[in-house]
Amino acid sequence: MAAVLSSTINIEYLNQDFEIRPFDNTFGAEILNLDLSRPLSDEDFKRVHQAHLEHHVIVFRQQNISPAQQVSFSRRFGPLQKHVLSQFALENHPEVLVISNIKKNNKAIGLVDAGYFWHSDLSYLPTPSLGSLLYAQELPRIGGDTLFADQHAAYDALPQDLRERIEFLHAEHWYLTRYEELLARNPWRPKLTQEQIDQVKPVVHPIVRTHPETGRKGLFVSEHFTTRIIGLSENESREILAELFHYSTLPQFIYRHQWQEHDIVFWDNRSVLHLATGTPAHLRRKLYRTTVEGTVPF
Repeated sequence: MAAVLSSTINIEYLNQDFEIRPFDNTFGAEILNLDLSRPLSDEDFKRVHQAHLEHHVIVFRQQNISPAQQVSFSRRFGPLQKHVLSQFALENHPEVLVISNIKKNNKAIGLVDAGYFWHSDLSYLPTPSLGSLLYAQELPRIGGDTLFADQHAAYDALPQDLRERIEFLHAEHWYLTRYEELLARNPWRPKLTQEQIDQVKPVVHPIVRTHPETGRKGLFVSEHFTTRIIGLSENESREILAELFHYSTLPQFIYRHQWQEHDIVFWDNRSVLHLATGTPAHLRRKLYRTTVEGTVPF
């Protein structure tokens, strides 16, 4: 019998000649001429990682990747998290959440009203998200923009007395905070099973979060998921949160992303809040989201 020869092949990924172009804004950048269907070299990955930290929101233009490739690229940044609404996971890809207003057989194929309120993805979990990657599949002719708000800039703009007041305070985050309101607004949003409710019990995080990689301080509260400030009266908690929500979304801290075909947007949930502006009901919109797990806030 002939001997079977085996050998180990070392694959060296070639660097790509891509450009990182900051937006004409206080944050955000687009990345041009980078092909995410090709595995990134370590050097290219470091450039992308640094751009993500520096600009908070990065946009990869003109991508053509499969769900498996999106999952693979996302995992370069850390383990992936699955959304509690598992009924909207992409078939055969449980890490991919479908965000869409498309209906099939009188059922929504994805989460219709994702991002209705300002929020940071999965802040309601003990270990919130590092970042989210959203990949455009179908875009409407009009509408469908996404807003991002810089929470480092918002923290820096706080009056000194308010900044000192909240420095060591903690707040509760809860997925169900406004869920009944969303159900009343949107008949396509599903009611939660008891098993799903048990997955999203309230958690407590610091109001002022230190970014674990850059060391920058930023606000970590949102109108969607933050319920109350621990240790304060209901009235005082409500007043301070209202003031923080105001500063967190001031116009000068916002970048408005107008989607282009084949965009992938990767934002840092430790640095920004985001909001969906809405899509006309008669126009189709579908995107695929992967979410990278972060670390416990401090």
